[in-house]
Amino acid sequence: MRQDYCPILQKPRGFALSPSCSHAMVKFMETLTEISALIARHVSKDGFHATPIERVTLARSSTVTMPMPNVYRPQLCLVAQGQKEVTLGDRVFRYGPGRYGIVTYDLPVTGQVVEATPDKPYLCLFLDFDPVMLGQLALHVSPPPAAPARPIGKTVSDAGANLPDAVRRLLLLLDDPAALPVLGPLTEQEILYRLLAGPDGARMRQITSSQGRVAQVGRAIAWIGQNFRERFSIERLAAEVGMSPSSLHEHFRAVTAMTPLQFQKQLRLQDARSLMLVQDIDATTAAFRVGSESPSQFTREYRRHFGEPPARDIARLRASPGLAGVA
Repeated sequence: MRQDYCPILQKPRGFALSPSCSHAMVKFMETLTEISALIARHVSKDGFHATPIERVTLARSSTVTMPMPNVYRPQLCLVAQGQKEVTLGDRVFRYGPGRYGIVTYDLPVTGQVVEATPDKPYLCLFLDFDPVMLGQLALHVSPPPAAPARPIGKTVSDAGANLPDAVRRLLLLLDDPAALPVLGPLTEQEILYRLLAGPDGARMRQITSSQGRVAQVGRAIAWIGQNFRERFSIERLAAEVGMSPSSLHEHFRAVTAMTPLQFQKQLRLQDARSLMLVQDIDATTAAFRVGSESPSQFTREYRRHFGEPPARDIARLRASPGLAGVA
């Protein structure tokens, strides 16, 4: 082990921290505490909150939540306080204070806040990626030598010292509206730089790449997102993105942790749930609207995915809106 190695959050039991590492950890925790205070000052109620910073959303929850499906856009999520779990396909990602997640494609996930109290709520920041800004930076940033990144479209990692500090300075600009238009884009670029230059650099470049198998999977994801209510075959989707069916199946699963048809099914179920909540329609009507041809099969899949049959699930959500997730 190198003498200057300092595990900020993960360390073996009985591991003795060097003075320099101990100082770094204290500084890191102070930064997280300040980020938590900044978020708490600007969001006093539970839920998602847009900010004057164009691509930044803040989230707060004073209670644990039920698992809630969502479609994550390409974004950074940094948890400052509390904990949450996000499920993508058959993979579960856990966030705690100082852990950040990267999403590189529009992905259907299920999120759940698993640690939060009124005195110590779950607090986090989302930063949607600007592909133009990211692409321009990627031309000038060389990633550090590392093993090739797995193509999975979502990961969770421990933050080092530089990323939270840049996030802290971005949030401070919420209290300085005169400086925000000038310094906001610069600080956002620094955050993207830290990601590009760090261990997630290769994965970040997937967002701007138009070449290779991962880029073709990205086009398949976008195509399904636009056509998920329609029936399609793997052969048709493969032809749309210029891949063989077997290659598409293999690489799609590597990126999304599910098959294209499972991906479509999750989008349909999420869309149907939203229709029932917002438009107050029954399960059969919702099933037909999202493209399902068998209401009974739709109900079985819905119960398997959400844990309750449609009517009971919607009634539960309406009766306990506070349990709806902000993850």
